[in-house]
Amino acid sequence: MKTLPLPLSDAALVAACRKGNAAAQEQLYSRFAPKMLALCLRYMRHEFDAEDALARGFMKVFRCLHQFEGKGSLEGWVRRIMVHESLSILRRRESLTLSIEDCYTGHLAADLPAADVELQAADLLRLVQELPAGYRAVFNLCALEGYSHPEVASLLGISEGTSKSQLSKARAVLQRQVAAFNSSYSSSSYAHAHVA
Repeated sequence: MKTLPLPLSDAALVAACRKGNAAAQEQLYSRFAPKMLALCLRYMRHEFDAEDALARGFMKVFRCLHQFEGKGSLEGWVRRIMVHESLSILRRRESLTLSIEDCYTGHLAADLPAADVELQAADLLRLVQELPAGYRAVFNLCALEGYSHPEVASLLGISEGTSKSQLSKARAVLQRQVAAFNSSYSSSSYAHAHVA
């Protein structure tokens, strides 16, 4: 098997992958898989679902690499495929629509006190994963991926109003969860300090 110099530029890597070079395909996978798995994990509740999205996404990347025109970044192109694949799997596994009765959100995020706690990335990921599927999808697309509400509405087959509402409710739920996390952290720190 022919070895490749590390790392290849995006253009050289794409060209080698298009020729079926296995070392180039492995390099492309190695370059983007950790970031893309993290992305998929934000959409999925379970790691095995995220791994499924990642595998299916990379199959699509390699199958459609001839469509990459090099006008944007390769990472951005791969990222869009992973988002679409994650949403596809999410739609099959969970309902993306949520009625008011399904999840009481209480106050809007603006009414909640700010939480002054530093969460670890794993804690924040867990909080996002606990959101109902519709909230989680809209939150990830708008707040983390930078999609507009019209784009989210088109991707998810919902109205712009529903997208805005679900983002607002997702933020409110997350803010409450962070405040609860902060409260439990403060209580356990206080108790620990007084036991010692």
